[in-house]
Amino acid sequence: MFSHVTIGANDIAKAKTFYDALLRPLGITRRADYPDAAAYGAADGPMPLWVVRPLDKKPATAGNGITIGLEADSRPAVDAAYKAAMAAGGRDEGPPGVRENYSPNYYGAYVRDPDGTKICIVCHKAP
Repeated sequence: MFSHVTIGANDIAKAKTFYDALLRPLGITRRADYPDAAAYGAADGPMPLWVVRPLDKKPATAGNGITIGLEADSRPAVDAAYKAAMAAGGRDEGPPGVRENYSPNYYGAYVRDPDGTKICIVCHKAP
């Protein structure tokens, strides 16, 4: 359904450090690198996640009500991505755990990137 998602960043170097760390446990790596942008994707697929300095040169801001959901293959991958995000300057929005209010197998964690964008890392598989 989606071609890509673009996330604005004010400090692109800091954002690259954060997203490199967050996405590595999920098997996603930086596949394109520019002075004002980076693109991420799995090794053998498209690059659906872009982190960019806004083209209009205005400050990047987090959207209220927007959450970028990233799927993990396992619960340990959720834990590893959360831990990496925290170590790379992320802010906690909800530690890893089951969210039964969503579904019995919804195991997720929530973080905010350095610019305040909310990121969910989730595994929908049973333990």
